[in-house]
Amino acid sequence: MTNKLKYFIGNWKMFGDLSSLKIIYQVHKFCARFKRRGKKNKIILCVPNTLIYFFTTKLKSKFISIGAQNCHHHKTYGPFTGSVSASMLKKIGAKYIILGHSENRSEGDTGQLIKKKIELALKQKLNIIFCIGETFKEKKEDKTFLVLRKQIRDSIDKKYNLNKVIIAYEPIWSIGTGKIPEIQELKKIFIFIKNEFKKNFKTKIFPVVLYGGSVNDSNIKLFSSISEIDGFLIGGASQSSKKFIDIIKNYYK
Repeated sequence: MTNKLKYFIGNWKMFGDLSSLKIIYQVHKFCARFKRRGKKNKIILCVPNTLIYFFTTKLKSKFISIGAQNCHHHKTYGPFTGSVSASMLKKIGAKYIILGHSENRSEGDTGQLIKKKIELALKQKLNIIFCIGETFKEKKEDKTFLVLRKQIRDSIDKKYNLNKVIIAYEPIWSIGTGKIPEIQELKKIFIFIKNEFKKNFKTKIFPVVLYGGSVNDSNIKLFSSISEIDGFLIGGASQSSKKFIDIIKNYYK
């Protein structure tokens, strides 16, 4: 149920400009040193579309992959002002894409719409970071497992290349609030997600499942006691090279 490779994924959200390349450079330098210590981890930074091509051409790093944060559900080009398709993101260098984030769900992304995006992104050979999570109200009503099950079943199909789908559990009530789930509760949720995914899609292996929600350099050590957590989707802290690096270092302390 545990994957040895640990993921540290940064979601920059609406942040960054061309000068932010220095953040990437600092993370790259750290990874070059840290890799020699035998730690098996994967670093991914999902940045605004305006920076993907610039970052991928300016920084040739075997340690860091660049990803996108969302895409339109139309397959190629079309009359969708302000939108970008998965194929366009692939062509400018994106390797990963975040889909199903609660911020996008709150703006109208339904389970079926997310499913279309996932299908098209997979056809472009992008790796999917699929976000799921419950609201505080749903948590209080003991609906967490019901919500997570529905989100998974609504947007994932067994015909997909499931090896290219990473799940990120992000309780909505935790994002940006500084609040995190209790450790024992979180362990149960991760076991549920992995078992549900494997059972529903009849896969032979457990999926990669990340935690996201107020992850920082102070609380990261708490999560290291949960072996079922395969990595982290990090929001605001990933916008600082120091904070992002400290999260990785503190995880292994």
